[in-house]
Amino acid sequence: MAATPIYNRDEMPVNAQAFEILSKVPIFADLSAAELQFLAERAVPRNYQRGEMVFTEGEPCAGLFVVESGHLRIFKSSPNGREQVLAIEGPGSSVAELPLFDGGTYPASTSASDDARVHFISKQDFHSLCLVHPQVALKVLKVVGARLRKLVGIIEELSFTTVRARLISVLVRMAHAGKKTSAGIEIQLPPSNQELASQIGTVRELVSRNLSRLQAEELIRMDGKTVVIPDLSRLKAQLADSE
Repeated sequence: MAATPIYNRDEMPVNAQAFEILSKVPIFADLSAAELQFLAERAVPRNYQRGEMVFTEGEPCAGLFVVESGHLRIFKSSPNGREQVLAIEGPGSSVAELPLFDGGTYPASTSASDDARVHFISKQDFHSLCLVHPQVALKVLKVVGARLRKLVGIIEELSFTTVRARLISVLVRMAHAGKKTSAGIEIQLPPSNQELASQIGTVRELVSRNLSRLQAEELIRMDGKTVVIPDLSRLKAQLADSE
């Protein structure tokens, strides 16, 4: 059998787009060009429209998803239909690593939060890679560990903080990537208050009520879904006061 060729990135032969995308995913960062090519040749591109389900909690795990563009929304649902968003993953992220190893079903549901393009890698192909390159499995453990810490933080917020405090925490986090203007830091809220409610574990009505209160207190200014935070330090101080 001929040896697997090693390719320079300037000479990628098959599925060059998938090759480049996979090379930027943290769990695949140290793979050789030939190893990345192994995955790229087997990766299946899939397109999802906003709101379309990628997989549902309880389904048998078929494989791993890598986000090329758009965002995937990972969430849990209660029997009465209430949702809690666990994470929103964007380009370069991998999704559904854990059930690849424990043989279980998908532990949460995932949908496209906007139009998204992903690359699907089957469980069988991923296992074949890990058998030859166990360092990939160790990197997956690192990613899963980081997500576990984030989930612990979500549980802590839901258990020990008010809706107001959780909403302010989200606004502060969004402000770090917001646009600086002469009026303050400008951010864009999700398309609906229901989406924001799902992120902080509450209902739409309480989100609307608390946004209105923050605006009445002049901690934020709203124009549709555009929010301006005139004084971020003053908004952060509200978190300290709520402890």
